[in-house]
Amino acid sequence: MTALDGLADRYVDEFAALDPCLAAMMGIAGQDARLTDFGPDGAAARAGLARRMLAELAATPVVGDAERAAAAMLRERLEVDVAAEESGVREWSLETIDGPVQRLRTAVELLDQGPETDWESVRSRVAAVPGVLAGLRVSLERECGRGRVAARRQVVRNARECREVPAYLVGLAGRYGDGPLRSGLDAAAREASAALVEFASFLTGALAGRAPERDALGVERYRAGVRDFLGTELDPLETYAWGWEELARIRAEMADAAERVMPGEPLPVVLAALDSDPAYRVKGAEAFQAWIQELADRAIADLDGVHFDIPEALRRIDCRIPPVESGVYYLAPAEDLSRPGTVWWTVDDPSGDIVTWSVPATMFHEGVPGHHLQLGVTTLNPVLNRFQRVSSELHPGHCEGWGLYAERLMDELGHYEDPAHRLGMLAGGQQFRAARVILDIGMHLELEIPAGTGFHEGERWTPELGFEFLRAHSGPVPDADVAFEIDRYLGRPGQAIAYKLGEKIWLEAREESRRRDGAAFNLKDFHRRALDLGPMGLDLLRTELARP
Repeated sequence: MTALDGLADRYVDEFAALDPCLAAMMGIAGQDARLTDFGPDGAAARAGLARRMLAELAATPVVGDAERAAAAMLRERLEVDVAAEESGVREWSLETIDGPVQRLRTAVELLDQGPETDWESVRSRVAAVPGVLAGLRVSLERECGRGRVAARRQVVRNARECREVPAYLVGLAGRYGDGPLRSGLDAAAREASAALVEFASFLTGALAGRAPERDALGVERYRAGVRDFLGTELDPLETYAWGWEELARIRAEMADAAERVMPGEPLPVVLAALDSDPAYRVKGAEAFQAWIQELADRAIADLDGVHFDIPEALRRIDCRIPPVESGVYYLAPAEDLSRPGTVWWTVDDPSGDIVTWSVPATMFHEGVPGHHLQLGVTTLNPVLNRFQRVSSELHPGHCEGWGLYAERLMDELGHYEDPAHRLGMLAGGQQFRAARVILDIGMHLELEIPAGTGFHEGERWTPELGFEFLRAHSGPVPDADVAFEIDRYLGRPGQAIAYKLGEKIWLEAREESRRRDGAAFNLKDFHRRALDLGPMGLDLLRTELARP
């Protein structure tokens, strides 16, 4: 173990002890019974760790190209953490998919492993919920006194989620059956549920009363989000213009794809026909879970040994339906492989029909060759240091860019044999993510909608216009899901553009490698080399992939 390896290994242990909820999402073992302290003392301790590690990193010898890249990646993340602490943003912000409330819920969900559930850890984590919420309330009240409160939209959304989680906690405890932990689990679930309801009342009362109605966070906060989520700096206005160009290109490609599905019919008619076609519907959450599991298994079987070498430990993805609304997302396997790579897929109506024509592209994004391959290979890579192996969760530009690239790659490899599935990739993945670039930048900077777009030209973006625009540029999803997306973007400035901007870097790097290598270029070798680098910000990724 080198000096840098030792530093990275120690940092992971200390980081996990101070942030068990994020550690759980990252697959770091050893903190399963604990939750993160979201009070002022916890925030100060995490910031202090980042500063101390930055100082130690500066004094740590680095040997060779691999360690140079590893040190640069670690330095970037530590600097982002310090900058966030200095701005105070993490102590007052609330959001819809990865804020404190969501991390508490996810930390418990990840312990829910059916017959393999560690019930003592479940009891301990659930029992800790009231204390953690009390600490979070102190942080929010302190920042509120300083005039820093999340937008009312985020406050209200978090209150709603707090009221949804208790039913899951009580149901989870009820699945334990008879045994020595029965009374402890029931008591923990009751007390946590009461604390969540009380916290929801605080949010909708005292905090919502002080929360601003304005959602836009402005250019400086937006730039900080871009640095955090993408590891790059960009010109927001230039990127906004590119988003419009990319959307127009994809819409033209969609029209061509629709012609192959229903010749002679306009795109809206084709999309509506696919939504209502019984051939693209599955009845009920249980049947849908089995359907996406089979889809994931088949992709692994088709790609392994041909386009990728998939390790044995990654040849199975656990596809699950989450107990409460949480979107569609992937979590990498635990570093000790005690938890498999998992795709969580929210179903709006567990007993109703689920439309499937756009689903294959999303499963390729979340599964193989997307996140499951990318994050799983990283987790198992013995050449990377421990922080590199577990930190994919911290680099959305790298990870989500690869996921979107994987959707396109499967088209290139011929895996959308059904023309409807290819149209689903374009409509549900490419179009949707291009629209996100426009919306995320446009809403936070309150930009003007350009002439020639055919959409409220000359007006400035609002959440209401954002909903209308996204409704017109998303796949077959309910209005509630579109509203959730708008709330998500407004709570996480910069994250929504990670997909398209990340994909752009992956595609550009591949084409540069193809030009550089000429006839010697091999796609499988390019992918192996790219994934072996491990996660990093986009600027660093571009630099490393450009090396001969």
